[in-house]
Amino acid sequence: MVVKDFKLKNRDLYLNRLISFKDTEMIKVITGIRRCGKSSLLKLMAEYLRKTGIKDTQIIALNFESMIFYDMDNKQFYSYVKERVLKNEKMYLFFDEVQMIPAWQTAVNSFRVDFDCDIYITGSNAFLLSSELSTYLSGRYVEIKMLPLSFREFIDFNGFELQDYAALTGETLRRVIDINGEMYEIKELFDAYLKYGGMPSVTDAGMQQDKVTATLDGLYSAVVIRDILERGRRKEQRAITDPILLRKLIMFLADNIGNNTSATSIGNILVNEGLLNEGFRKVKPATQTIQAYIEALTESYIFYEIKRFDIKGKEYLRTLGKYYIVDIGLRNYLLGFREGDRGHILENIIYFELLRRGYNVAIGKLGNKEVDFVVTSTDEKKYIQVTESMNSNETRKRELAPLLSIQDNYEKIVLALDCDFTQTIDGIKIIKILDFLLEDF
Repeated sequence: MVVKDFKLKNRDLYLNRLISFKDTEMIKVITGIRRCGKSSLLKLMAEYLRKTGIKDTQIIALNFESMIFYDMDNKQFYSYVKERVLKNEKMYLFFDEVQMIPAWQTAVNSFRVDFDCDIYITGSNAFLLSSELSTYLSGRYVEIKMLPLSFREFIDFNGFELQDYAALTGETLRRVIDINGEMYEIKELFDAYLKYGGMPSVTDAGMQQDKVTATLDGLYSAVVIRDILERGRRKEQRAITDPILLRKLIMFLADNIGNNTSATSIGNILVNEGLLNEGFRKVKPATQTIQAYIEALTESYIFYEIKRFDIKGKEYLRTLGKYYIVDIGLRNYLLGFREGDRGHILENIIYFELLRRGYNVAIGKLGNKEVDFVVTSTDEKKYIQVTESMNSNETRKRELAPLLSIQDNYEKIVLALDCDFTQTIDGIKIIKILDFLLEDF
């Protein structure tokens, strides 16, 4: 049995990004769904500062979900910080869930102008960085997009370590061991990751489904109530007034991750399947209403939309994008931890892994064929297919066909969960998903 270590766990990927912008004029804005680790990241950064010689008196850390700051306005916010700023000292300002303060951006911008300071803020709603607000910050900010745990982080947070060992065939393989020296196959941990997801708080539940369910229920309630149903209190946003419609949309999108969809098609399906009936009357909400509710879900970082890219025409298409859910454990909680749809679940996992690695990701369209992901960065481009298995000839033909149709020379990859061989076929690399998720980058 693993004895849990409740010490603050490192999120080196994000911490290193913060450190790279330390002592610059840029305001560091950490965004992401509630409880994905943003508050812990601020604490990790403050801990790093102390280790480098920064004094406690130089650090001001405020969490605006505390009742201490209830009903505080932007002027009181400014005064509170000003009273604690030391003269002739560099100050480090940490503001957690800063969107709770009305017109917070005016105070934050004033700190940047008035004091010698380094500013770090978090928020759980994409409205935090709407065009209006980013204009107010004069473009002097950098966004650190935080996600739930990667599979590699999931292993670490659950108290396991990766270990390489030599197989009888001479090849180097990997397994995991707990702090008591007990060994497990990596596939066992991955199955747990596919079931329970990567929200940091879930790792405290010890992989016990009842505790995981309670944790995810609390997360779901916090996001839906605080970030969506209460959003109408901010006059700049359209109020979400129909909690039943919102719930139906959440369930629909969770059940259809990786499927091509649109606001119009969603409305039609909900009505045709009798999910929005009032008594004996079918009621179809306006497409604009569906779209507004979907935007609320993406602004709260529950779902991410991925656009389609015409590989031949080299342009993004406006129709039939897809949605992926930020945490697969949250999807399983919503749908009752049922089995099935592993292909789209694996796509979901890989999509967010690609985002973690800093890529821009789109769906590739080539005539009537589709490539799961077109992946780009400033100096790189890849085409990636994701599949549960590559062991049958039929599956190999199906997965390779879209990639073989692409005429350029950019890297082409198939990621497969089950694969008896890893090789290159006509220039296309076949890589095991677990190897991909555990590789250094």
